[in-house]
Amino acid sequence: MTKYFFIVKNEDANSRLDKFLCSQLKNISRSHVQKLIENNDVTVNEKCEVKKYKLIEGDKIIVNIPESKPLEVNPENIPLDIIYEDKDIIVVNKPKNMVVHPAPGNYQGTLVNALLNHCKDSLSGINGVMRPGIVHRIDKDTTGLLVVAKNDKSHNMLAAQIKNHSFTREYEAIVNGSLSLASGTVKTLIGRHKTDRKKMSVLNTGGKTAITHYEVIQNYEKYSHIRLKLETGRTHQIRVHMAYLGHPVLGDEVYGKGRKNEFLFLKGQCLHAKCLGFVHPTSHKYVCFTSSLPPYFEKILEILNQQNYTSEE
Repeated sequence: MTKYFFIVKNEDANSRLDKFLCSQLKNISRSHVQKLIENNDVTVNEKCEVKKYKLIEGDKIIVNIPESKPLEVNPENIPLDIIYEDKDIIVVNKPKNMVVHPAPGNYQGTLVNALLNHCKDSLSGINGVMRPGIVHRIDKDTTGLLVVAKNDKSHNMLAAQIKNHSFTREYEAIVNGSLSLASGTVKTLIGRHKTDRKKMSVLNTGGKTAITHYEVIQNYEKYSHIRLKLETGRTHQIRVHMAYLGHPVLGDEVYGKGRKNEFLFLKGQCLHAKCLGFVHPTSHKYVCFTSSLPPYFEKILEILNQQNYTSEE
């Protein structure tokens, strides 16, 4: 356990307890500080206080930070839809409602848990014990293709292709509204939302360059079926860019709030990673993998095509 001791100075009087501790404990997040307060690991004058407590000059604060317990990621016998596998890589088709790697709130049932069971010790270790083999990710409710590295050499070669934009990633999506242009490119800066740190946002300054190319496969009365190609791979890039255009992905509960989802069987965004292409780390030949649209996606298209046909009669 690590212990810290502070005496409140005049200039810090009237500050909130949690904000004061954040300013003093530089390497600890505010949420972690608040958790310490909630767990009674913080005392003010030998008493536990709430996070909103207003400090008084001379207050004596003691912070006890428990030693963190190493997290274990255990193999789980979860079926995998394997598109391709050899000694260097494995390409899988991820279903809906599956997180790629363990994170707070999701330490079981992830793709990594399934991969550990299937691949045993044959996964690259570059990204640590929580993300073995993971070169790139797709969101929990996005379906489709991922390539996983089974050794460090393969991991480095795949990561280099992603970095220099030679790694092909194509998606299909259904978005709200009919797009006026048959194709286009969205180029913006993307970074953390200024007030909601769980979300990403298009920024005027800061962030990282994000480029998405799109083309319309079919326009419907209230929706569009589109194909998208990533030139860069920022967190939530497609979802942020389509919302930025005013056409959020159907079912997106984060970036499409306020848009009615009339397809009650759809849980989460209607977005599928359909195609992956890259130079194989051992053969050095370009390989490309595709996956069929999942049943939920096909069902929505069937309904939309029927509605469109009926409306044109």
